[in-house]
Amino acid sequence: MKILVLNGSPRREKSNTMRVTRAFLAGLTEGGGAEVELIHLSDCRITPCAGCLSCWGRTEGECVIKNDDIPLLKEKVLAADIIVECFPLYFFGMPGTVKVFTDRMLSMLCTYRGQVPVKGTPFHGIRPGVEGKKFVVISTCGYAQTDLVYDPLLAQLDIICGPGAYLPVLCPQGKTLCVPELTERIDRFLTKFTDAGRELRDTGTVSEQTLLSLRKPPFPQRTFQRLLEKFWDDEKKGVRGDV
Repeated sequence: MKILVLNGSPRREKSNTMRVTRAFLAGLTEGGGAEVELIHLSDCRITPCAGCLSCWGRTEGECVIKNDDIPLLKEKVLAADIIVECFPLYFFGMPGTVKVFTDRMLSMLCTYRGQVPVKGTPFHGIRPGVEGKKFVVISTCGYAQTDLVYDPLLAQLDIICGPGAYLPVLCPQGKTLCVPELTERIDRFLTKFTDAGRELRDTGTVSEQTLLSLRKPPFPQRTFQRLLEKFWDDEKKGVRGDV
């Protein structure tokens, strides 16, 4: 089993997103037999899409931009069995680096020929060679809950991939994950992400019930508000941890 992890956090290994991702991967790779490759998108040369739509016309699925890292990344996506894309929520969407990468994946979708969208399916359809892969999106946010704040991102992914064609692993209250004083509580919280990875390994999917359980925050609303107040007070004083 080949697992490709595309990390969209500019904080790379130190990010809260990667901490959740590592917990998920621990369950997914438990028992061995898995080959995991981690790529930080911030390390890659990714030229923005030119909007020429050549990949839908004369080059049929091939992007005309060849002098960056997208051709290699596309090869790795095609070779993987499971693609894990992880990133923090930026202003209710994906970070800019991830958006530019996503734009360049347009060549993996079928050409738009005026077809009428069918609810519950990808808007364009997927080109041959991409079907059958499992796509997991892991994202942390600094909000107390995942309701509402993730709606724009999930709507976009639903249109691109089709509802149910990807697994949205969402984690609220991300700013608490790297606070040293909270380590024991957070370690317990992260075990459910490990269990979710194990569920994907054992069953080939993660149930809707499990996905919803992952969205339950580690702290009550009022407790989280107090933690945020301390965080921003420390920010003003210049006493900032890597959270």
